[in-house]
Amino acid sequence: MDFLMELLKAALFGVVEGITEWLPISSTGHMILLNEIVRMNVGEDFWGMFLVVIQLGAILAVVLLFWNKIFPFDFSKKGKEIVRRDIFSMWFKIVAACIPAAVVGIFFDDLLERYLYNPLTVAVMLILFGVGFLLIEGRNRGKKPRIDSLDAIGYREALLIGLFQLIAAVFPGTSRSGATILGGLMIGVSRTVAAEFTFFLAIPVMLGASLLKLVKFGFSFTGMEAAILAVGMIVAFAVSMAVIRFLMGYIRRHDFRVFGWYRIALGALVLAWFFL
Repeated sequence: MDFLMELLKAALFGVVEGITEWLPISSTGHMILLNEIVRMNVGEDFWGMFLVVIQLGAILAVVLLFWNKIFPFDFSKKGKEIVRRDIFSMWFKIVAACIPAAVVGIFFDDLLERYLYNPLTVAVMLILFGVGFLLIEGRNRGKKPRIDSLDAIGYREALLIGLFQLIAAVFPGTSRSGATILGGLMIGVSRTVAAEFTFFLAIPVMLGASLLKLVKFGFSFTGMEAAILAVGMIVAFAVSMAVIRFLMGYIRRHDFRVFGWYRIALGALVLAWFFL
């Protein structure tokens, strides 16, 4: 019975991860908050690893849904060039955008987790970036985006978006997708392109972060731990498939203000729950 209960908890965390990883509302923040209410009966080291590695399920959904936009080879045209140079160029820009967060993650991961992964930081960053979405969407209302295709993103824009990703790497509750999308909107990237670039940016970031956590954990799992991690990743994958499709359809007709208001309301609720 205890084993089944832990698997159900893992599935719940997978649902939350799949929903919040792609919506700009902070997956890590929601996972930390959920853990305050529904605690899994696992060790602290495993929990820290689970919190990151569960994201691999969500990443697989991006790979499958956007395969034609991220795979740089085309073997369907015999006798013609199979290398898709535009996609190679995009990946070089993504790598450049990942450098700031990668450096901080490698050298300061444990320090950041020890001092900043707490409800107060989550609440403050939820509110700050919620206000940011409201302000930026208000400023951009009626304006035509300066960048409306992935090809039009240059190295300068990629690095600027990467710096916003760095904020998310440091402060839980910011939302990696929220920070990078907001950064894209601020420099004139369209909502659709900003979201897609954010999805693709997540692939090396989450793969690297997961590998780092697995190396630190030691690749040594009990049977229960392996089952918990597998269930969480599978559920996160399935939910992510649906959420990504929803978000891409939603932002073609709407802006991000609803997520801004949600972040502010949730941040206020967290402050009330934990500190009043």
